[in-house]
Order: sequence, then structure tokens, then C-alpha cells
Amino acid sequence: MSENPIQDTEEESLKPLAIEGKLPLKAVGIENLREANPQHLPPHRYLHPWFARRPTPASRLAILASVLPESTDTDDLLRWMQIGPDTQIDGSISDYVERKKATEDERSGNLESHYGYPRPFTQSPTDSEINEIHELVESSWDGSLPTVLDPTAGGGIIPYESLRYDLPTAANELNPVPSVMLRLMLNYAPSVGDIKSDVDKWAEQVNERAKSRIEAYFPSVKDGQTPLNYVSTYKIQCNSCGAEIPLVPKWWIRTRSDGIRVAVRPEIRDDGSVNYDVLVDPDEHELKGFDPGNGPVSRGGDTECINCHVVTEDDEVRSRLKQGEFEYDIYCVRYLERDGGHGFRSPEPEDRDAFVSARQHVESDFELATFLSTPIPDGNKTSELHNYGLTEWRDLFSPRQIASNYAYIEAINHFRPQITSNHESDTAEAILTLLTLSISKLIDRNSRLTSWDTSKGYPSQMFKSQNYSFKRIFVDSNISVGGVDYISYLEKIYDSYRELVRYLPESADEAELTVGDAASLPYQEGDIQAVVVDPPYYSSIMYSELSDIFYVWMKAALRDVFPDIFQSELTDKDNEAIANPDRFKSVAGEGRSKRELANQYYEQKMSDIFSELYRVLEPGGVMTVMFTHKETDAWDTLTMSLINSGFTITSTHPITSEMPQRAGMRESASADSTLLLTGRKPHTERDQENAIPTLWNDVKSDTRAAAKDAARDLIDSGLSLTKTDVIISAFGPTLRVFADAYPVVDDEDNEVQPRRALEEAREAVTQVLVDEYLEAEGIGNLDDITEWYILCWLVHESDTFSYDEGLQLGYGIGVDVDDIKRSTKTWRKSRGDMMLRGHTDRVQNANEKPENRSSRTPVNPDDLSFGLALDKVHAAMHIYDVKGESACCDWLRERNFGSDSTFKATLQALLQVLPHDHEDWELARDLAVGRTRDVLGLDFSPNVFADDGDETTQSELTDH
Repeated sequence: MSENPIQDTEEESLKPLAIEGKLPLKAVGIENLREANPQHLPPHRYLHPWFARRPTPASRLAILASVLPESTDTDDLLRWMQIGPDTQIDGSISDYVERKKATEDERSGNLESHYGYPRPFTQSPTDSEINEIHELVESSWDGSLPTVLDPTAGGGIIPYESLRYDLPTAANELNPVPSVMLRLMLNYAPSVGDIKSDVDKWAEQVNERAKSRIEAYFPSVKDGQTPLNYVSTYKIQCNSCGAEIPLVPKWWIRTRSDGIRVAVRPEIRDDGSVNYDVLVDPDEHELKGFDPGNGPVSRGGDTECINCHVVTEDDEVRSRLKQGEFEYDIYCVRYLERDGGHGFRSPEPEDRDAFVSARQHVESDFELATFLSTPIPDGNKTSELHNYGLTEWRDLFSPRQIASNYAYIEAINHFRPQITSNHESDTAEAILTLLTLSISKLIDRNSRLTSWDTSKGYPSQMFKSQNYSFKRIFVDSNISVGGVDYISYLEKIYDSYRELVRYLPESADEAELTVGDAASLPYQEGDIQAVVVDPPYYSSIMYSELSDIFYVWMKAALRDVFPDIFQSELTDKDNEAIANPDRFKSVAGEGRSKRELANQYYEQKMSDIFSELYRVLEPGGVMTVMFTHKETDAWDTLTMSLINSGFTITSTHPITSEMPQRAGMRESASADSTLLLTGRKPHTERDQENAIPTLWNDVKSDTRAAAKDAARDLIDSGLSLTKTDVIISAFGPTLRVFADAYPVVDDEDNEVQPRRALEEAREAVTQVLVDEYLEAEGIGNLDDITEWYILCWLVHESDTFSYDEGLQLGYGIGVDVDDIKRSTKTWRKSRGDMMLRGHTDRVQNANEKPENRSSRTPVNPDDLSFGLALDKVHAAMHIYDVKGESACCDWLRERNFGSDSTFKATLQALLQVLPHDHEDWELARDLAVGRTRDVLGLDFSPNVFADDGDETTQSELTDH
């Protein structure tokens, strides 16, 4: 549970809401994790790719708790959220859910039978439950139901869940791509309903027309074998021998052990061209020493000629690709058999002839020759494309892909007049939207950025991670047949749509959907009662840049259907609320970096949006913000935006919202938990201009106390939070203290920003974590750099984390991380993140003569004294590793480390914070046992040697 009562302010007249009281956070967090089963996700997730979606339970909690009164019973709240069994249980629903989570590993059946109820997203409230909710809600809102608005609706889960509870709902979205999905979810699902027979009829006609136009590009070389996928690459010419070099990192096509393995063996012909021999389930004799794991392209990008073995460096390969000095090449064909099975074969001349035919058609047809010729902007996520010569959106597709994908766009446009004349307008729009989503979704698996999944022997996705990364291996797919095809995709999309229809109550009205800037909404002042918003993620996701690839295809089919949202050449980047440094490259300078300018823009944009939300809310209205971010800058910006717009922060709640270390986000700035931060619009506006400032020294101790209390409560609560998320979750109470005292000034009357309070909170919570999880004595007596290094491992539980997080930890103990980077080699940059270095990167090789050692390695193991305690322990690890236990004992005695408390404290701390599969942990353990233990006079608790999985390991704070 979590409790956040409204503080005693001038707003005592506000009726407290459930979001401002106790919430069953742990039970809802468990349901968030249950929902994240990739085998069956909520239906809106299958409509079309999108880049950020909140879990259903967290969204339901935010919606219901924002409109229900504080007196709402938590069991009733969970029951209305469809959490808990229908049968009588002992104790509260929260306790029941927590018990089930704790005994998951002991179950005999599946998870659903173990919990005794389905996952909540599959269940909608009954009519009687909706009546109960409405009656209680109306009692808090003067007899009427409040309108719930999501101003940045994105994937649509918040407004859709509001419709499921039959609440008046409004949604706004700037980007046309998710706006198309929102029309299906929020307009057509409640108003048009199930139209399967109509969709099937038109889909079949679209598919037949498009299929007839592209089947020549996928010839059946052998009777009954229809090509499904051409696994393709690029060929360049060797500078030395003139032979063709395919840019293939590995020759495996399929590696799964639960079925056939498939590899390709290349052979150079006499004329220097390459022939490919596909080996299906080869044995060692058939491979004859050939290693499919060793392709011409190395991990670093250098490419070795398979004929003369001369290497072409990565920079030159990139230059050739950029200049168009390459040829497309097919090196394996996956085909469909007549009985529905599939197989793999070597490419034949007919396959290459079909590719040439597609290219000739694209070049000779006026429509195709100019299709998607819109330039690709040079942006944060698109710059890599320019490095490979991909400057127009058509460049992201091979000629066969252009011809195939366009055939479906042309077919949809061909039948559009008939569809619009044969159906009412809403039904026709719904049909055309569904038909278009199928081809737009297929783009993800039929482009030059679509890689080949060698584990499955199947096309992968263009956006496995959130960037436009160039692929040396790509897939030309036959989208008219075989699984990755138009009809199959449409069937899955329609199944999701029909499920969305089924989940809504019969009485549900359409949501009011607008497409535009959230800072300029089409509502009168006071029109809205409740806002629930999941705002754009600062600098984490470049929504518009990433969605442009879908936008250009959607526009080709839907610009006449939705002319209001498909007017512009590309998606709107000028009004997008993100911190994108690349937008400010041309104006940065004179003391203002592009990142600073991006941050200023984001803060101003969010302030504008929150001010607009403040305007449209009625006095006493509520806004709940779902925020998932780690970086202090993001929280600083969010808080200032809320304060500037006039909201009074009334409550904060942390909730587990994501699978820890989820794919594609491991090193991102997005946290594994969400903070629900609630603000109210006062009945009487505060006079911020004439407010009496509060001295920072008076606020500082309160912020530290609030952060420490929050951290201790979170640790004791049993919520499944990582240590990083404990820090982030403590930001909420800290910001409430700061906001109540705002404006805040220092002794020289300079305004203090929220980030000062957040820095204090981070430092205070880190100390709580040290007290809770480190048993080593004398940590506070270590040098600052060693302490920072240990704290980084303790807090982040990984060697790689956000640079900003490492920077903030350094600030807390007086370490300038940039100053120590080169001199101590304690960390290095890794794709913009910070990566901690172990002993092997820091200690010179004791087995080499001193004159042969690298001067760039800072720790000399021959020294008798060391500047950092960390240097002592890392040097000892190295000596033990390369010279053995006996020599290490002599080395320790010579330096009198048996009486050195800082050595012992550092060694003990590293044993507690390092992962047990880390080389340094194993060496630290070796130092702490045997003869070296005796030399050092160690007396550690057994907990420092606990196996991974015990309560002292570097994983989550607690298990459910």
C-alpha cells in the first residue's frame, strides 16, 4: 500500500481523491508484470508498431484513482480493475495477489490457473460494476461523470481504458501514425463495431489485384515451391583481386536446435563472381571444415575477400555503399511448399532475373519512379541513413520491395471509391484504415532495414530497437503469401480490432478525438475534469523521426480519407514535445550547446502543455502524470513545467510498470517503474509573481528527510523496485516538498531549480541504500573516487548505466566524473552511457618489464603505496591472478595491507556489490579466503559470499 494524503494548504476545500490516499501498488505492479507475456499481449499492441505503451493495470489505476473518492475501498478498487478471483478468499485481494506471486515457482499448472483469474486486460467491468463506479464517482463530482482527457494519447491505452469504464473520454495526439490507430480504438470500435465480412470481402479483392501484379517477381523455380523470402545482402568488388565480396557477417540461415539447421557456403567462380550453396541440416562431413559462423564481415565492420583474403576497411565499405558502388545479391531462398511447409534452397538465375525485372519496372513506371522521393531529414535517428547514402524514403527499400509494397497501396486506392460508395462514411473509413494498417505494418518486415533472424530462420523487424540501423543482411519478402503476408497480417489486426470491440460496454460512446498540438487544445476553459497523461519521454524516444517511415506509406493510401491529418510532407517535428539535440545543431554555440537548447525547448513545451491542461481543467480538477524516466534533467523539467503552469502537487506513487531489463531498453533512460504524480487545479490561483521566496537552506533538510523517509518506506513495502528505481521513486515526495516551498532562492537571492532538490534526494537515498545493503565498515572513510565506484555498482547493479546517473552520484560525494575519467580509468564512455572498468583495464601487467608497460594504464602494481583504495584492491586482484596466491601474500605483507582498513573496507564492499559472474568478484572472493585471508586478517560476514539468488545479491530489492 501507499499513502499520500493531501498536505494542509489553502486547498483544504478540494475533495480528496483515491489517487491522493492509499493505493494497492504492489498488487497492481504484479499485474503489470503478468501482462508483459509476449505470447499474448493486449490487442491494441497488435494493431501497428508504436514506440511506447503503458500497461493496462497501471493505466486503469491512474484513471480510476483520479476520479474515485479517497474513501474508496482498496479491495473494491482492485475488483473493479478485474484483479482477484471471484471466489471468497482469506484476507485482502492485495494479500492474495502477493501470495500468488510469491508461490509462482511452486505452481503445477499455468499462471492463470495459479492466480485463479485471467489477466485484467482480458476482462472488462460488468454493467453492475460500472454502475457501482459511476454512482461513487458522481458523488465526488457534483452528480455528474467527469470527462477524462489524455492530451498525448500515443498508443491509446489510457483513453481506451476510460471507455471500458463508460466514462466521457477525450484524446489528443500530434502524430498521425498513432492517430490512425486511435480512430480504430476510440471511434470505430464503439460506433462501427464488428465488420468482419465487409473487411474480408475488400481485403480479398485488394490482395488479388496486388498479387497479380507482383507474382512475376517471385518465380517458382521448382513446381510447388513459391518463394517466401529472399535473404539478401550487398556485393562490393575486392580492390586486390577484383572478386565479389558479399557483406555477410555469418553464413548461418537457421541455427535453432529444435529443428533443421541451415547454412550457406559461398564459392568463388573463375570470373570472380560468387555462387551460393545452401546446406540444409549439414553434418560435419558435408561442411568439410567450413565454419558458417565466420563470414567476410568482422564485428568491427572490416570485410575480408573470400578469394584473396585482403581486407577492405569498414570506412571504405561504408563509402562504397554511400556512393552506390555495390550490387544487391540473393544468397538464400526460403520457399513455401504446396502442403504448407517451407524449405530453403540456393538462389537460381530466375530469382535474380525477377529482381532485375522489378528494378526495370520501378525505373520505367512514372508513379513508381517518383514514389517516396521525399528527402529523409538529417536527424537524431536518421543520420546513420545518410552515412550509407540513403537520402530519400524510397532508398530504404529495394526495387522489389518498392514494387511489392506499392502494389497494395495502388490496390487500396483503386477500390477506395467503391468502398466509400457502398458503405456509410464511418464504416468505409474503418475498412480503409484496417486495409492500410496491414501494409503499413508489413513495412516493418519488408525493407532494407529488415534483418534476418538466424535463430528462427525468419524475417526479423526493422525496429527491434528504436533506431534506423543499417543492415548488411536484409529480407525481400513475398507479402502476398506465406505468413509475412498481407492477408495474414490483416487477419491478426482484425482479430485485435474485434477484441477491442468486444471489450467495450454496449453503452460506450465514441471518444472525442483531436489531432494536433497538446499546447493548443480545442476546449473552453474548465471543460475537462480529469487529465491522465503519459507525456513524451524527454530524450528517450524520437517519435516523429521513427514514425516517418510509416507515415509516408500511410499517407499514400489515406491522404484522401483523412486529409486533415495527412497534409504535411512528414510528421510534425516543430511541435513535438521531446528534447532532440539534433534540431538545434544549426543554432548552437556562443555558450549554448545543442543539448542545453533541446532541454530548454522541452521545458518550455511541457510548460505550455501543462498550462493548457491547467486552462481546460475546471477548478478543483485533477491531473495525473505517468512518468517513466531516470535522468535528473527530465524530472527537473517536468517539475518546473508543473510549477509554472500553476498545479499543486498533491501525491506521488511509484509502481512497477515494466519487465526489468526489457529488450531494447536495457541501456535507455527509461526506468522499470512508473511514478504517478498527481496535481490539482486550485479553486483560487496562486499569485506566483508576488509569492514570498523560501530560503534553500530551509528547504534542503526537508527534501533530504522526505527522500530518506520515502526510500525506507519503499524498501519496507516489498514493491519490486530496483535500487535505481528507489531513487527515482523518492523524487516524488521530494518534489512535493520543493513545490510547496516554491519559489526557492539561495543566500544570494538566486532562484534554485528543482534539480538541486533532486540531487539532494539522490544523495540522501544513496546513503539509505548504503546503510541497508552494505555491511562493510569504514565506507565513509574511503577516498571519494573509490566510494563513487562502489556506489555506482550498488545503485545500478550493472557496469553500464546512464552518464547522467553516474554524474549525479559523483556530485553527491564531490567527484567530478569527467576530471577522473582519463587519470583513473575507472570508467569509459559506451554509446553515450558510462561503463565502469574492472581491474584488467586499470592495472599494468606485472609480468612485463616496466619499460614495456602501457603508460595509459594508471595503476602500477610495483608501487608500495597507492592514491586510491580501489587501486590497492585492483592491484591485489591482478597480482593474485597473474602470480598466484603465494606471491600475492608476499605482495600484501610488503605493503602492510593487513592493517589497512581502507583496503579491507573496499574489498568487502566490492564483494557485496559486484555481480558474482564478474571476474573481479571471483578474484575478490579468492583474496578473502585461504592464505591471503589470513595475511589480511579478514573477518567477513558469510553474506558477502552469498550466491546469486540469495537476498543479498545484486538483483531486485525484494521478491514478491
